[in-house]
Amino acid sequence: MLDVPYEPVGHVSWLVYARRRELNSPWRKLACFRQALLVLAHLHKNETFAQPGAGFGVSGTTTWRYVDETFEVPAAWAPGPHEAPAGPAKATSSSSTGP
Repeated sequence: MLDVPYEPVGHVSWLVYARRRELNSPWRKLACFRQALLVLAHLHKNETFAQPGAGFGVSGTTTWRYVDETFEVPAAWAPGPHEAPAGPAKATSSSSTGP
């Protein structure tokens, strides 16, 4: 079993749930909580997709789809290329420089 606190799994599962509702997606074999747990197990153990999928009763391809779908959630929040800063921020100093 994966030793992960309930809060991160619960948070990711709510994000997955919201994304599924947004997309009006069809039924899935794993519920949102189990999908979140599967993705976190895959990331934690760094195994192939088939290995954690076997523990959850899904194929490696389905595991890949679940991981990809879960990664889309934070990617949707990321700024686009036109929203990102053009360069490093300049540091402002409170001291005055010479004349």
